[in-house]
Amino acid sequence: MVQLAPAVAMDEVTFRSDTVLSDVHLYTPNHRHLMVRLNSVGQPVFLSQFKLLWSQDSQTESGAKGGDYGDAHTKEPPSAETGSTGSPPGSGRTQEEDDVLGEEAQGNPHDIIRIEHTMATPLEDVGKQVWRGALLLADYILFRQDLFRGCTALELGAGTGLASIIAATVARTVYCTDVGADLLAMCQRNIALNSHLAAAGGGVVKVKELDWLKDDLCTDPEVPFSWSQEEISDLYDHTTILFAAEVFYDDDLTDAVFKTLSRLAHRLKNACTAILSVEKRLNFTLRHLDVTCEAYDHFRSCLRALEQLADGKLRFVVEPVEASFPQLLVYERIQQLELWKIIAEPVT
Repeated sequence: MVQLAPAVAMDEVTFRSDTVLSDVHLYTPNHRHLMVRLNSVGQPVFLSQFKLLWSQDSQTESGAKGGDYGDAHTKEPPSAETGSTGSPPGSGRTQEEDDVLGEEAQGNPHDIIRIEHTMATPLEDVGKQVWRGALLLADYILFRQDLFRGCTALELGAGTGLASIIAATVARTVYCTDVGADLLAMCQRNIALNSHLAAAGGGVVKVKELDWLKDDLCTDPEVPFSWSQEEISDLYDHTTILFAAEVFYDDDLTDAVFKTLSRLAHRLKNACTAILSVEKRLNFTLRHLDVTCEAYDHFRSCLRALEQLADGKLRFVVEPVEASFPQLLVYERIQQLELWKIIAEPVT
C-alpha cells in the first residue's frame, strides 16, 4: 500500500511503500515460481533457476553476445506431472523440489544456478531478493575469470549469495558477507544448493557476518557466522578482490559501504581491486517535480570522494567498466546497469 506521509509541506511530500518488489520479478509477472518454505519471519521463500551460457569443459566464452534476453532469465518450472530422475549428487535439493522442477532438474547441473529468495520484502530485508545488479556482477566474474582465478575474494552485502557462488567457480576462497542470521542462513543454503559449481573449480565459500557500521569483525563463537582468528588472518593476508552489487540504495548505507571498502583496503596486505555493480534508478519526486536518481547521484559523489582521498598510504583509481562484454548468464541487461572498478594501490 502506498500512502502520503502526513503533516508535511507540499514541496516535501514523499511516498512510502510497505513492500519492496525486486524488479527481476517485475519483468516476469506471469512466471510460476516454486515456493519451497517459509523463513523464520514467515516470508514465502521461492526457488528460481538462472541459466549459465558457458561451456563447463572449457569455461571460456560460449559465443553468447551481450544484449536483452527479456524474461528468459528465470525459467518457469514445469508441473509436477513431468516427473524427475532425482537430484545430482551435491545439489542439495529435495525430492519434492525435483518433482516440481521436472525436466529442468535432469539437465546438466553446471548450466543452472538455483537460488532461494523472496519475491517481496520490507526495505530492511531487500537482501533476500535477487536483483539485476547481482546478475550483471556475476556475468562480469564469468567474463573476467582471469581476474578471479585462484584469488581470495570478499563480497559485501552478498544477499542471496548469487555473485559469491559464481566467484567460487574460479576463486580459491570467497568470503560471502552480510548481516542478519536469517539472511545469512538463506545464503548458506544457496551455497549448498550449488556446491557442485564451486567444487568443480576447487573454490570454497565461507558465509560470514560483516556489519558496515562496525569497525571490527565479530569473533564471538556464540554468534552465528562469526569469524575465527585464522579466517581473519587469511582475509587480510590474501584478499585481492572485493565486490558488491546493488547495495547503494540508501545514502547512509552507501556511506558505510565506502567507509568499509576504504578500511578493508588499508588493512589488506596486498593491493586490491573492488568491483561494484549499481543500477541507476529513476524516480519522480514532488520535491523536484522531475525525474531524479538521488541514490545513484550520492553513489557517484562517494566514488569521487574516494578517488580524491589522500592519506599518504593508498591511492584509489576509479574506472567505469564498459558493459559490452559477452553475456554468459540469461537475464535482462538494461542500460541503467553499471559496473565500476576501484583499484587500491600503495602510494609510492
